[in-house]
Amino acid sequence: MTLLIIFICIIFLILLITWGKVNAFIAFLVVSLAAGLALGIPLNEVSLSVQKGIGDTLGSLVIIICLGAMLGKLVAEIGAAEKITSVLANVFGKKYINWALMVTGFVVGIPLFYNVGFVLLVPLIFSVVYQYKLPAVYIGLPMLAALSVTHGFLPPHPSPAALIQQFDANMGITLLYGLVIAIPTIVVAGPLFATTLKNIQARPLETFKPKDVENSKLPGAANSFLTSLFPVLLLVLTTILSFTVSADSPAYKYILFFGDPVIVMLISLIGATYTLGIFTGKSMKTVMKIYADSVADIAVILLIISGAGALKQVFADSGVSSQIGHMLMDLNIPPLLLGWLIAAVIRVCLGSATIAGLTTAGIIAPLMVQSNVNPNLMVLSIGAGSLLFSHVNDSGFWLFKEYFNLSIKDTIRSWSLMETIVGVMGLIGVMILNAVIS
Repeated sequence: MTLLIIFICIIFLILLITWGKVNAFIAFLVVSLAAGLALGIPLNEVSLSVQKGIGDTLGSLVIIICLGAMLGKLVAEIGAAEKITSVLANVFGKKYINWALMVTGFVVGIPLFYNVGFVLLVPLIFSVVYQYKLPAVYIGLPMLAALSVTHGFLPPHPSPAALIQQFDANMGITLLYGLVIAIPTIVVAGPLFATTLKNIQARPLETFKPKDVENSKLPGAANSFLTSLFPVLLLVLTTILSFTVSADSPAYKYILFFGDPVIVMLISLIGATYTLGIFTGKSMKTVMKIYADSVADIAVILLIISGAGALKQVFADSGVSSQIGHMLMDLNIPPLLLGWLIAAVIRVCLGSATIAGLTTAGIIAPLMVQSNVNPNLMVLSIGAGSLLFSHVNDSGFWLFKEYFNLSIKDTIRSWSLMETIVGVMGLIGVMILNAVIS
């Protein structure tokens, strides 16, 4: 009976979001309260479970996400992303320009949230398309594949950062593993797959044709690269140092302090405020306006994350999570594959990578306690599954279709298959890495 209630609640959640068009946060609250009551949580405690789940899930996570959004917005608004593209285009040449855009998407996608990155970087794609008279999908898909992979695989993006917190994984190690898996995944799903799409006739709308920007107004190349990559560099450095310095050493506590994701993002943002803001002639008021706008861009993501945390807490407080854990332990499916599969199914049903990842975390959490599965790899496995087969219920699908002015058939043939390749390649990478380190 308990499992039937859970199944009904999940179906109810899917129907509210997809068929009823209810806001995901509201849908999570309604389903969480209904699930708590149906699973026997006392009436006066259901609301407390929901509140605890929201608070525990967000916690320091809200700081990381907001600071990451501010940094990403600044990188795009000031022109650092365009400068990076210009430099890479000169290095790679016209023949390999799509590889240059892939690298651009990867570099700026690390601090940039996906939807913001899509809207702000697509004009760069079209500037190359208009300049070199090349097929838009062939040129653009590698960059968007890189953005998608960083969104699903790498912290400080919302879903992987939240999963790291829930599984008590290490953000630095997860980032290192994620980079190892992300690079071949992006290559296959990006430029290699894009070679099969040269005959797709995309007609980018004139509305999206970018305006010419004077190179003199763009930040320097070194400034653009270092500022965009600084959070990654600092996380990687402190992670490596934590393995090389003894825990008894006086320096160890400083390594832990500066390796804390909140401190990393804060230091990076403070530095970027000067390097991309004040140093390039922008006033403090202008920079702060960019930061304020960025928070508005990710407010809904924060709400979705908190709503998923509420449902997870209700499952935990009702005791049903333990039952699911014991049931899953009896299945003859490797835990990493199971996490990927659950996330993939929810992704296809709901259309949101973030919801798929966070909902799967609540279901798979008991299994993490009862098995020896590597939590860092579980974060990546769920992240890969949460990207599988984006279709008509995903906002990213429609962003791509409308910006590139494609038919639904061609959008599925390009965008949806690209996301599927990302999901499958991610799983393969996780399994290979698990075999190597276990």
